[in-house]
Amino acid sequence: MRKNRFSLMAILSILLIGAFILGACAQVTPTEAPVEPVEEPVEEPAEAALGTEENPIVWVLTPSQDTQAVLTGAEGLTQFIEDETGIVIQSFVATDYTAQVEAICSGEAQMAALNTFGYIRATERDCAEVAVVSVRFGSTSYSGQLITQAGSGIESVEDLAGKVFCRPDPGSTSGWIIPSLSMLAAGIDPETDLAEIVDAGGHDAVVITVYNGECDAGSTFVDARDNVADEEAFADVYEKVVVLTESPPIPNDNISFAPEVPEATRQAIVDALLKLNDSEEGQTLLNELYSWSGLEAAEDTFYDGFRQQLEAAGMSIEDLVN
Repeated sequence: MRKNRFSLMAILSILLIGAFILGACAQVTPTEAPVEPVEEPVEEPAEAALGTEENPIVWVLTPSQDTQAVLTGAEGLTQFIEDETGIVIQSFVATDYTAQVEAICSGEAQMAALNTFGYIRATERDCAEVAVVSVRFGSTSYSGQLITQAGSGIESVEDLAGKVFCRPDPGSTSGWIIPSLSMLAAGIDPETDLAEIVDAGGHDAVVITVYNGECDAGSTFVDARDNVADEEAFADVYEKVVVLTESPPIPNDNISFAPEVPEATRQAIVDALLKLNDSEEGQTLLNELYSWSGLEAAEDTFYDGFRQQLEAAGMSIEDLVN
């Protein structure tokens, strides 16, 4: 009887020890990590189409004249395009000609009003494709001029040596590129033989600095004197500022597009621009921008003659960019 009692107690003890061990194991067994909820991927909103209020086409303008006057002229023209096509265009004037080329080549702008040399620079980098060229006085070409004060004693290009010379901008075709070639042909290195080169900040400003005697001579398009003659302070500009020489014809400035602008968008804008030729209101808008009297469709080959001029002079783009 005592033996059975002992056996029963032994069995109970074993059961208790086993239960204790199982309980301890249960306490140290790590629980499963909570399952993190899977976040559904959030779709990024699609970029608005180019030429909309949310994503307007940016048009960079040439700083060839008074900035505010250019912006005012552009405002009327871009509104006309929007009314005709629904395409929204936002314009700004670059700080200088180089900044304008950088704007369209960097993607900051998708449309540009480029002067001749600026267009050549941009095409060297495959950044711009001409769509239309400007018309002035019935022509798609123009000339540059060297000017000086009446009675200055400067009567030829050779006389510019040792003189203070005003230019609109280092990237201006008629205001510096062509005059540089003229000076080099006359045996004058403009970088070393001129007393000083002054960047006046625009063709109008060159006329004014020469008028005021701040520069001995300068270079502009023909005839930048018209732009200041209506101001009372410069009423006698045609008598006081005289033309020394005129350049051979230069291809006119243009409106170009960056290659990534869709063809349909580009064509719609071009059609609206060419429509400006057909009304007095449209011609007024063109005149208010850059004294344009009309626009013509054009291709890159339009500028081949100017490229050949540079090659014939032995000048590269790099040589002419200061």
